[in-house]
Amino acid sequence: MKTIITNSLTHSYTYKEYRDLVAHYALEGKTSGNTQTPDYINYTKLNEARMHRLDKTLQITAQTSDFLAQLNGDFLWIVIAETWCGDAAQVTPVIHKMAEASAHIELRIVLRDEQEELMNLFLTNGTKSIPKLIIIDKNTFEVIADFGPRPAGAKQLIVDYKAAHGVVDETAKIELQKWYLNNKGVEIQNEIIALLENATAKV
Repeated sequence: MKTIITNSLTHSYTYKEYRDLVAHYALEGKTSGNTQTPDYINYTKLNEARMHRLDKTLQITAQTSDFLAQLNGDFLWIVIAETWCGDAAQVTPVIHKMAEASAHIELRIVLRDEQEELMNLFLTNGTKSIPKLIIIDKNTFEVIADFGPRPAGAKQLIVDYKAAHGVVDETAKIELQKWYLNNKGVEIQNEIIALLENATAKV
């Protein structure tokens, strides 16, 4: 696992580099990943607008800020994403704001389809669902926790919608984006903080 993680870092992005990539693809009418379709290209364009808004407006909570200010140890956070992924567009800016709040966190982003070996280590119910945050202790290089692809409330929304309609369609995706908009990244922050609290308590 350590070798796979180390190898993935040689093809990773800073948050700014990733944002530049999303913006470039949106402008050029392209998308990342192996699926090059008009729908995925359109999703990348939508995600550029979403991430641009979140970068300007999103704020972490006082509780999150206080916790991160007192964080002990040094951590590497790796996010597996793709430019077309609607969940990644909502979750990754929150993770970035959290990483910015602590000098003890280094954030890197990798593309799922470029890092298949890494993705296969962090499947969700056997699927390559993204985004996925991998939290690594820098001193030991051990994975201490992972998060994703969605916070519990967003996950439940999709589960309930599929139970009612039998499929996850465009309407479901719109409802999911509304959920993220209303929640303002709070549940993402709370779940990641809980993971960190649990992991650091065991050290």
